[in-house]
Amino acid sequence: MRAELSVVIPTLNAAEALPACLAALVEGLHAGLIREVIVSDGGSGDATALIADAAGAVIVTGAPSRGGQLRRGAAVAGGAWLLVLHADTVLPEGWAGAVRAQMAQGGAAAFRLSFDAGGLAPWLVAGWANLRTRVFGLPYGDQGLLISRADYERAGGYPDIPLMEDVALALALRGQGGRIALLPLAVRTSAARFLRDGWLRRGARNLWLLARYLCGADPARLAARYRR
Repeated sequence: MRAELSVVIPTLNAAEALPACLAALVEGLHAGLIREVIVSDGGSGDATALIADAAGAVIVTGAPSRGGQLRRGAAVAGGAWLLVLHADTVLPEGWAGAVRAQMAQGGAAAFRLSFDAGGLAPWLVAGWANLRTRVFGLPYGDQGLLISRADYERAGGYPDIPLMEDVALALALRGQGGRIALLPLAVRTSAARFLRDGWLRRGARNLWLLARYLCGADPARLAARYRR
């Protein structure tokens, strides 16, 4: 079977996290699943591009906007399926089999979320994200997104916005009669922002930003608030 999966990773000064993200992709290469890895960079000033190049990734550059970066990355992807990953997200062992099964079944899907930190607070935040995905089909971008090229194009692709691009695409999919399913395996993503800001404060801020976006707030203004 021809490799059908294009992996798209948006980056901005991701040299510290990117190696672990890329290392987990080796499983998919060995399984003959991955056609290419595309790193869509937003102008990193660190070693991100060197790391991506050493790994054999296709590198796309442009302005730093996650929606725009993902849109540019997807535009050059040659696979019939896309797997969108954040640079600080690490796929679990066995992910290639789960992805192949979902591709055979059809329909978009995201992984369950977990954090690289222990305790009740990380468990609760991840649990909310997984519940939100299961009930509403609205995963966090940290969970990864598996979507066919056909469904992606039908939904209009990622909008060029700096925040909530994942929610925008999920809502567009829903408008086309589709939804994002929840895969049985959990990715591990960085808890750095939560540890810096506090789990309750960061979680409440994320929920408030989502509510404001759904009510029509400007994503650029929300992004400025998100980065504070």
